[in-house]
Amino acid sequence: MKKNLIAEAIGTMVLVLMGCGSAVFNGGAVSVAAVLTIAFAFGFSVVAMAYAIGHISGCHINPAVTLGVFLAGRMSGKEAAAYMVAQVAGAFVGSGILYCIASNMGVEGTGANQYAEGQLLSALVAEFVFTSIFVFTVLGATSRSNHASNWAGLAIGLCLVLVHIVCIPITGTSVNPARSIAPAVFAGGLPLLQLWVFIVAPLAGAVLAAMAWRMLRK
Repeated sequence: MKKNLIAEAIGTMVLVLMGCGSAVFNGGAVSVAAVLTIAFAFGFSVVAMAYAIGHISGCHINPAVTLGVFLAGRMSGKEAAAYMVAQVAGAFVGSGILYCIASNMGVEGTGANQYAEGQLLSALVAEFVFTSIFVFTVLGATSRSNHASNWAGLAIGLCLVLVHIVCIPITGTSVNPARSIAPAVFAGGLPLLQLWVFIVAPLAGAVLAAMAWRMLRK
């Protein structure tokens, strides 16, 4: 396996383990402090991995980001597909580790995304819009014409923190299909039934972000 695919798997594993782990071991987003803890756990995971593996794979660790990068013309379709497979595989490893630790401690939950009954439209709109904002930030921060690109990892991580602060009360925040798939499989039940939302909406948001970026770049 190529080094960049291994890097993507490791990065996604860390993101899921740390981000979802913060939700599981803090009892879910039931307070302002918990929301901020979870938001910063996801954001700091991205910052850490950006500087650890960014020079190897670009540190997408998110199929929506990979789709956006592909549509922006920065990678081939074959490479993008391989990245997505590696990301989902890494997410399963991260969820597996988290499930093993939590279940042994008698702690329930996997950090799976979920929305309340009757709030499908809110969930779809939120995941679509917030993924668009996040992927747009990634494309702009990592652009070769951006002279502040050395700070890209920090900007992207902080954007993810911001997205989580607003979106956690709505869906628990996905904006990342790999981050949603693995925890939902381990959780089963309602999170698994609702999983399609956290695949379709983020990928659609990535398409919008790429279109907007290509338009501005021209």
